[in-house]
Amino acid sequence: MKTDNAVQKYYRSVKRGIGRGSFFLVFCKQKQKNVFRNMLFLLFFCLSMPIAGVNAQQTALSQAGIHLIPYPKQVSLAADSFLLEGSLAIVLDKNASASDKFAAAELSQYLADAFAIAADIRQTLPPGKSIVLTRKGVDGKADKERYTLKVGADRILVRSAGEAGLFYGVQTLIQLMQKDGARNYVRGMDIIDWPDTKVRAIHYDTKHHQDTRAYVESFIKDLARYKVNMLVWEWEDKFEYPSHPEIGAPGAFTMQEMQEITRYAKKFHIQITPLVQGLGHASFILKWPQHAPLREIAASNFEFCPLKEGTYTLLFDLWEDAIKATPGSAYIHIGSDETYELGLCAQCREKEKEISKTGIYHIFTARAAKRLQPKGRQVMVWERPMGWVMGEHKTADKDFAPQKGIVLTESYEYETPDLKYAREAKVKGYPVFGYDPNPGVEPLFLPYFFRKPRDFAAETIIGSLENSYNYLTAHLGKGVYDGVISTSWDDAGLHNQVWMLRFVTAAAYSWNASAPSLREFTSSYFKNYYGNNVQDMERLFLLLNEGAIYYMEALERHVWHDKEIGKTHIPDLPRGDALEYNPFWNKEYSAQVKKSREMFSKMDEALRICRTNAAGNNLKNQYDFEIFQTVAELIKHTAQTFMDFSEWEYAIAEAHRQRILDHQQTYINLEKAEKIIQNQLTRRAETLQRLEAIWSKTRLPKGLSTNNKKYFFEQDRTVHFANRAPDMSYLIIDEQKLDLEGCLLKLRQYMDFYRNRFLETK
Repeated sequence: MKTDNAVQKYYRSVKRGIGRGSFFLVFCKQKQKNVFRNMLFLLFFCLSMPIAGVNAQQTALSQAGIHLIPYPKQVSLAADSFLLEGSLAIVLDKNASASDKFAAAELSQYLADAFAIAADIRQTLPPGKSIVLTRKGVDGKADKERYTLKVGADRILVRSAGEAGLFYGVQTLIQLMQKDGARNYVRGMDIIDWPDTKVRAIHYDTKHHQDTRAYVESFIKDLARYKVNMLVWEWEDKFEYPSHPEIGAPGAFTMQEMQEITRYAKKFHIQITPLVQGLGHASFILKWPQHAPLREIAASNFEFCPLKEGTYTLLFDLWEDAIKATPGSAYIHIGSDETYELGLCAQCREKEKEISKTGIYHIFTARAAKRLQPKGRQVMVWERPMGWVMGEHKTADKDFAPQKGIVLTESYEYETPDLKYAREAKVKGYPVFGYDPNPGVEPLFLPYFFRKPRDFAAETIIGSLENSYNYLTAHLGKGVYDGVISTSWDDAGLHNQVWMLRFVTAAAYSWNASAPSLREFTSSYFKNYYGNNVQDMERLFLLLNEGAIYYMEALERHVWHDKEIGKTHIPDLPRGDALEYNPFWNKEYSAQVKKSREMFSKMDEALRICRTNAAGNNLKNQYDFEIFQTVAELIKHTAQTFMDFSEWEYAIAEAHRQRILDHQQTYINLEKAEKIIQNQLTRRAETLQRLEAIWSKTRLPKGLSTNNKKYFFEQDRTVHFANRAPDMSYLIIDEQKLDLEGCLLKLRQYMDFYRNRFLETK
């Protein structure tokens, strides 16, 4: 990877007003003198001054340490601030709903936790300072998510026509509360705010891991702070389907637990939409022998045959379980993407001649919709707007269009700037969700700032952050989309907290597609999410972005999807009396060793940033820094591995040179090579153990088996990186394939031979 080229591309984005200041942070190494750092930060500050078109109020808020996400539609600053001190009342309407009371309780809890203020929740206005939450004085037909917020010296007024709007007004108010030494306050202002997009959905994929219930609920609460209102949960086998309990993995959420989580989410105005895969991605079902007859082709557990009646008998059972598990939700997602094997069985091949492959696909979606729509659920599917005309299996025959009312949620690279096909699909009766572009999923960390093409060429392309920003700001707020969905594919097994910047980006611009700039949003995100005292976060994310790509390229991990693995060699071992060996390794891998030394240093820097922030005062979400540390440690270990291989070969080379000079020195160098390999194996085990220990704070052990049920592991045709092993060893499986344990054994056997042959006295 040409890192300099990647930085140059990022700098070009800076010049477009996207990431100004980031380029300079790239070069602010901690080893530099304070004077130089101060000069760079002064330059950064000057370049970060408002550019043309930037909202003056937004700039003033940022300078005051206030970082609102999403940024409100209208903000007017006022002179008087509301001091958070003394006694304080939260006043509700006399007929306040349970939802309004919940919003007040959340506000009260925040005041207690953040400022040690015991606020009195009441329904009459007292003398003195108060925060009034009301749904009076608003047109009852107004947008239920619209709210106004007025901050004065003695009163804060949050008003909305709807429960959701009042809740969102409270979430904005919480973000406005500031600590300034001994002075706690809310800046005087008036806000009028409403969303651009009605359904703001986050896709939560747990196909290769299961988070704990406590984590899921904290995740839901975090999303609600940023006004997300739907969680599309792809749980696969992480739900214990009562109709077919064998499908649920050990430890899967029960019906009661899922219902309770759904009701918990509803309090935060988030509906849980279950995603239970239909045609494709069905290995969690079809790996079971009793369901194998429903496969499209016998050799693959990936895909159902849409012409077998048993397919519908089984899936209808699972979908009805999912509906019962998510009471009050309006949608269900049946997946059905990546149907690679569609039309391959003998029966489907004959049907394809009659109605086309697209026709076969929509036999399935139509049967699903006709069963599920009468149950009060809108049916989502990974289908593209007018995809049956312009998509992968396009056809000119209009009879092969999907069932009316199916919600289309897939990407569409063939779309036009004016969203021609999305508009046409809506006219034809299909709700359409915008699809936040696939971020490009790499192991360990997301490529937020730059990515590699699929062929891993030297050139890099724009990162997922800019890609999402460009898409969301260009296409939302135009009255085309009924919602937007931001995906988080679990293919590579990233920890869910690594996705938060992506989720919050989608939340910010699905609510307000016109502000702020990406540069301002990125800066605001780190301070909003971690606290104003957080340090060097953009630099940390850039380092981990680069490190994850390095990790992916190292040991040729990036070709796992094409099943081409084991391309990296290890140094040659000595043999025979003359200590022969093939000195190829350092010649072949010289560039990789140089890159690894650079990455080793960069991960040291990343670890310093993590430790500094972990030790900081008043920072939020500190668990993230533990996760980032484990990511940096695994990347650093990978870099150290290549450095070890280099030193290992040098040790063998020196042993070979000493062979004709000094048997004792020869053996000492063999011992050096032995120690390098042993230390490498020990470090690998310890690194993985630390990562597992940190990640398991919020997750069940991967591949968990219980006394009552054994985890059934079987790969599918997609060969997802995280599914290469049933446990966390998928992160080191490429190292395991090098068989360093066997290599160490062979080296020790040779050392025994050499010692007995040349060093033992007869």
